[in-house]
Amino acid sequence: MKQRILLAEDDPNLGLVLKNFLEAKSYHVTLCVDGEEALQAFYSSPFDFCIFDVMMPVKDGFTLARQIRKTDKKIPILFLTARSLPEDKIKGFGVGADDYLTKPFSMEELLARIKAIARRAGSTIEEFPHQIYNLGNYLFDYTAQILRIGDKEQKLTTKEANIMKILADNPNEIVDRTVILRTVWDSDSYFNARSMDVYMSRLRKYLQDDPEVQIINIHGVGFKLVVPLPSAE
Repeated sequence: MKQRILLAEDDPNLGLVLKNFLEAKSYHVTLCVDGEEALQAFYSSPFDFCIFDVMMPVKDGFTLARQIRKTDKKIPILFLTARSLPEDKIKGFGVGADDYLTKPFSMEELLARIKAIARRAGSTIEEFPHQIYNLGNYLFDYTAQILRIGDKEQKLTTKEANIMKILADNPNEIVDRTVILRTVWDSDSYFNARSMDVYMSRLRKYLQDDPEVQIINIHGVGFKLVVPLPSAE
């Protein structure tokens, strides 16, 4: 079963990037845009981990954490903030934070912090069984980083597998270029954008054996993984 993360981030672009990255790493993420929405989500569903931006409208991250700690003393809480003053960190730990990550940060550092906090807290967040996607005649094993059709097997690089997972999680939908860049490369720089185009070309070649499965470039916007819709019974 996927481990559930409650993410509260009022920046819609950053929130979407974080959600996509963590879901690509096998977590289930509920994204909220302010502290009050996050508090209601916490009361409505069970979660294994919390990631809260400090500065949010309606209810800030410190107040949110303080209220959550009234009912749950153990759930790990990681704060994200653009402020790095010592007194801010002291306040964060004072309301029950397990760690504090200052923006900007790399996605891999975020993942490392989540795993480290989970280990210290004795959380059940751990590695997950293989994630399998059926894409037309292809089978995509994200965990093993393999794309298979019939007897033909293509081993993918980590970046190729991460790109494929983002697309496979959103079949027949447009995925913004920026989301892929910030999730896989941590940056949407020009150099990384050109690198992504090279990876997309490779993935298109890997998918040539099934004409119904294609990666389409939506000019100026992003990419769409086109797959055949399941037939109606």
